[in-house]
Amino acid sequence: MSKIITRFAPSPTGHLHIGGARTALFCWLLARHYGGEFRLRIEDTDTERSKQEYTDAILASMRWLGLDWDGELTYQTQRTDRYNEVIDKMIESGHAYWCSCTPEEVEAMREAARAKGEKPRYDGRCRERGLDAGPGRVVRLKIPTEGRVVFDDMVKGHIATDVSELDDMILRRSDGMPTYNMAVVVDDHDMGITHVIRGDDHVSNTPKQILIYQALGWELPVFGHVPMILGKDRQKLSKRHGARSVVEYQNDGLLPHALVNCLVRLGWSHGDQELFSMQELIDLFDGKNLNSSASAFDPDKLLWFNAHYLRETPLDDLARLVLPFIHQKGFTGATEASIEPLVPLYRERAKNLIELADGIAQLLYKSADLPYDEAGVAKWLTDEGKEHVKVIRDQLAALPSFDKESIEHVIHSYVESLGVKFKMVAQPVRVAITGVIGGPGLPEFMLAIGKDETLARMDRGLTL
Repeated sequence: MSKIITRFAPSPTGHLHIGGARTALFCWLLARHYGGEFRLRIEDTDTERSKQEYTDAILASMRWLGLDWDGELTYQTQRTDRYNEVIDKMIESGHAYWCSCTPEEVEAMREAARAKGEKPRYDGRCRERGLDAGPGRVVRLKIPTEGRVVFDDMVKGHIATDVSELDDMILRRSDGMPTYNMAVVVDDHDMGITHVIRGDDHVSNTPKQILIYQALGWELPVFGHVPMILGKDRQKLSKRHGARSVVEYQNDGLLPHALVNCLVRLGWSHGDQELFSMQELIDLFDGKNLNSSASAFDPDKLLWFNAHYLRETPLDDLARLVLPFIHQKGFTGATEASIEPLVPLYRERAKNLIELADGIAQLLYKSADLPYDEAGVAKWLTDEGKEHVKVIRDQLAALPSFDKESIEHVIHSYVESLGVKFKMVAQPVRVAITGVIGGPGLPEFMLAIGKDETLARMDRGLTL
């Protein structure tokens, strides 16, 4: 097998959404499975809507997902001369021609065809006129007058389109710019693309592109058109279904591999397996188990994946991922090394990186800056509660060794001496040193912040 080269070609008119991210993932996995190349092309010919900030955001989202690309980025706006060079050759070879028909005249042709019950299309009146370039003129492809365009789709199987369904499409607009279908064919050929995986909204473009390939005598890539992602109600996916851009999921504190795992299962399967490491995906994704029916996106399933990977991700990786959220809370001096030992205290309780950061932050505050939950203070730091805090504080201060066993002994001995429920002592102490009602075990928390900070927080709690 020759080297497989795939591509992802987003338009920088907005952020990368999950439909595009899934397409990118499928293309990336196919290339990585076969030891090929994955290329990235920015289709920025819509100059009014394309923005550099969107290009930057798309690239950042790709990196966050772990989808690295090979070679240099390709920008369509930098390749106009190349497209027009190919179009000129097509004119010279007789596969394309200049057309002087105005948009109004073409629309009149289509209306006349509709009135006869025929396919609305350009009638080819300029095909044999031998026109040259001129103001307002376009270049059209001279398609065959009969026959069918056929291809075997990786997902949908055999697809055939009669040429009578198509017309002599425009290759170069009157302003000198190439059309989408023309530019895509030249790009894919020049980049050596062997497999094109994209959404099935492009199925109608494929016969047109194949005709351009054939006119140029270029080898066709393998096409695969994946069904669109639907909402849980089987309607077109939208914001109301919980669908968001990749950068929004990142900002919400989701783990990148949770999103990757969720996306890959929307249209691909390997038996009943739900959870895959990235290496497993690379090993298993050969392009043969792509579903031809549309999949439904379930935000709850994504959260399920996220909860799983939050507990399975190695601590050093989790520290790296949560660090930006720690910095956002003002702890700019925190490092991966300094927070890695703190991650285990909260990751079993957290649903996402924001909640994990919120928990870790409780360990990073200095006593004077620790925020307190008003309801927790009102319920537990009563006069009685403060008395418990004071006794525990003094006994902890007197400990010759500040270790887990000694801390536990102090708390449990005091509770037993009073004959009260554990929470009657533990909760006031917890609110005093953490600022909130819930959290990890008290000894673990105290050891994480150290003896001096533990005592300082208890002192502050007594002043509330």
